[in-house]
Amino acid sequence: MHPRSAILCTLGIGALLLTSGAGRPKPQPEGVFGRIQFVNALPDVKVKVVTALPDLRVRRVKALADRPGEWQIVDSLPDYKVQIVDSLPDFTIQWVDALPGTP
Repeated sequence: MHPRSAILCTLGIGALLLTSGAGRPKPQPEGVFGRIQFVNALPDVKVKVVTALPDLRVRRVKALADRPGEWQIVDSLPDYKVQIVDSLPDFTIQWVDALPGTP
């Protein structure tokens, strides 16, 4: 392999590694529903639980979480991995028993 080709190949792989995760936009609050797994690291989205003025009202369901704000909590095969944080969340949620979704 020519030295210039090796350098270009290395630069291309480095660029792919840098943009693979960082270039992906965070989901909007109303787009996060379905099977949710809580994690402590490498989340798809970080949320803060609040009691007033949430970005998303969330209702836990046992099955068929097919509308915005409905979360089925699972241990494997999630649609989204969520980390609950105290600061710098992507958006805020409020646990509710009725009327899930955006306020």
